[in-house]
Amino acid sequence: MAFVTRRPEEMAGNPFSMIGDEWMLITAGDEKKCNTMTADWGGLGVVWNKPVSFIFVRPQRYTYQFVEAQPGYTLSFFDAGWKKQMAYLGTASGRNEDKIAKAGLTLAFSDGLPYFEEARLVLVCRKLYRQDLRQDCFVDTATDRASYPERDYHRLYVGEVLRVLERQE
Repeated sequence: MAFVTRRPEEMAGNPFSMIGDEWMLITAGDEKKCNTMTADWGGLGVVWNKPVSFIFVRPQRYTYQFVEAQPGYTLSFFDAGWKKQMAYLGTASGRNEDKIAKAGLTLAFSDGLPYFEEARLVLVCRKLYRQDLRQDCFVDTATDRASYPERDYHRLYVGEVLRVLERQE
């Protein structure tokens, strides 16, 4: 099966359910080495007159160093039949094993950025902005206490969605 390239404005799907319920893989690196992680936090929207994605990665995550080192990242969305592999990819570390191969995924590349051939939808993103979340910026302190009891704050990345790859059946 092949992918068709679409503009971000042509993307099908509800981002709330795609991210929060179906989850996504954040993937970064290059053809020599890359890593991926499952995420159910993030967003899609328009900032600076550009279609963008918002992702959050903790510095402790192995994927963090790959997102930091590269000019961009991809977000891959899968059909429901991949939920078990998505759960595994969110708990196993690429530091310790080849979790991508173990999950049965096939790497592909767009503009040198890794994504997965098994995905139904891929967003190819170029980093525009990054900022560490901080305790003193939380207006709702209950959210801070609930999400960060150990004060291990995420780094926020805003990435321009350059293209959408949609699986053609």
